[in-house]
Amino acid sequence: MERTPIPVLTVQTAPYEDQRPTGGGGLRRPTALFESQRNYLPNFVQSLLSSIDLRDRQGCTMVVGSDGRYFSKTAIEIVVQMAAANGIGRLVIGQNGILSTPAVSCIIRKIKAAGGIILTASHSPGGPGGEFGVKFEVANGGPAPDIVSDKIYQISKTLEEYAICPDLRVDLSRLGRQEFDLENKFKPFRVEIVDSVDIYLNLLRNIFDFNAIRNLLTGSNQIKIRIDAMNGVMGPYVRKILCDELGAPANSAINCVPLEDFGGQTPDPNLTYATALLEAMRGGEYGFGAAFDADGDRYMILGQNGFFVNASDSLAIIAAHLSCIPYFCHTGVRGFGRSMPTSTALDKVAKVMKVPVYETPTGWRYFSNLMDSGRCSLCGEESFGTGSDHLREKDGLWAVLVWLSILAARKQSVEEIVRDHWAKFGRHYYCRFDYEALEPRTAYFIMRDLEALITDKSFSHQQFAVGNNIYSVERTDSFEYVDPVDGTVTKRQGLRIIFSDASRLIFRMSASSHVRATLRIYAESYEKDPSQHNKEPQAVLSPLIAIALKISQIHERTGRKGPTVIT
Repeated sequence: MERTPIPVLTVQTAPYEDQRPTGGGGLRRPTALFESQRNYLPNFVQSLLSSIDLRDRQGCTMVVGSDGRYFSKTAIEIVVQMAAANGIGRLVIGQNGILSTPAVSCIIRKIKAAGGIILTASHSPGGPGGEFGVKFEVANGGPAPDIVSDKIYQISKTLEEYAICPDLRVDLSRLGRQEFDLENKFKPFRVEIVDSVDIYLNLLRNIFDFNAIRNLLTGSNQIKIRIDAMNGVMGPYVRKILCDELGAPANSAINCVPLEDFGGQTPDPNLTYATALLEAMRGGEYGFGAAFDADGDRYMILGQNGFFVNASDSLAIIAAHLSCIPYFCHTGVRGFGRSMPTSTALDKVAKVMKVPVYETPTGWRYFSNLMDSGRCSLCGEESFGTGSDHLREKDGLWAVLVWLSILAARKQSVEEIVRDHWAKFGRHYYCRFDYEALEPRTAYFIMRDLEALITDKSFSHQQFAVGNNIYSVERTDSFEYVDPVDGTVTKRQGLRIIFSDASRLIFRMSASSHVRATLRIYAESYEKDPSQHNKEPQAVLSPLIAIALKISQIHERTGRKGPTVIT
């Protein structure tokens, strides 16, 4: 019996003025806005698809995945229907719509797709009262560069119609190929539902020594691990890779069922939100702990008794141990990248290894350019994102497997490895204060006035006395980045105060927030003397924080008594 072709409809719509993607081609908004505003999601999806040149779009392959949050399945259906109507030839989708951000990047690169769409709001809460997002990955498997984000926004402001096949229905649970005949299309539209883990797992097998990790987790001197997927996308990956493939006991993995509301928790792997893992690690039973965010690109590492490894230290320690990873023994190490707010611990390692460090704005798209040009092998951000040139996204599970590889090679505890690193390179005391949900105008004026203050000539070489500490300003600036690959200049990426003892204060507005603003203060102080490495970061950094609060007047101007989150 001949199938009736599915009609392709053109729907009239009106543009929205607020669909400017934030860094990396992503639109993140309250879920209620996507559900209540007429055509809000179709408008953005059409703008995204229209940003791909027509000749590149016709018949191409794209990858689609989600972190499983509320509204994902509805959104995937709309994305599929619109992709078909806009001439996409094939979609590759994770089973049940589930694909981690690193897995999407992996599949795009493996099958040479034109790009991908990830439905995620990263570490933001889920459920009807949470947030939802749409993120565009380009053909290299990385976040869309600013030129693409700008193009999407320009299209969105004048959009009058979108194309859709509303009668097209895909079974996301059934592995394999599904084909659909469309009106006025010569070739059928294909959807391939793939196992969410397998392609990514095969990539990891070619990077790591799985036998060494398996022996660490199952051998005579095995280490007990505790891995928290925080009810996000990483549950299936943790179970299949760490438990089934590498032999960790099934009860090592917790919160491994992806839930639409992440179990009512915020899927953000830090000491504020990963409290269940922290309490379990404090008991001393487990030697290694890790947590992942909703879409699997961020991670946190804990050692026995809850010993916390900050993300900047983790990046530097990984850099110092790349020889433990077969992949880097084959490819060599060409350079390192870190976001400007990330501590300079990585720079110390790079100096010893005689490789360059690229200091970029926050946002993985800046690293993608460096990796594509062969300049960079390892990159990281202080917000618990680390990755290498195996992909063009940060990769939480990759970072955890690097740590397990280091433990297998060193035969020491997490804490011993970190303390040895400090003894060799010095300790970078570091913390971040997040002031979330600020009124945007208030946050803007705080940053504007602060920039005027610190860039005035009278501020340079100023001294601040706090208790027994005296800090002399060496230089200040509003950070700007000149891409060494294409010469693109990115300005106003955060305010920096660098003191004569190499301490740093950084002020930065977060680019991923909407409606309300987030202002972040970063403090860093370097200590070479091993006898001074056992202090509490807050105690060491309190004089710097006092300076930051004084010159920004953030408490007085916001009415806050302290930050929302301290990392």
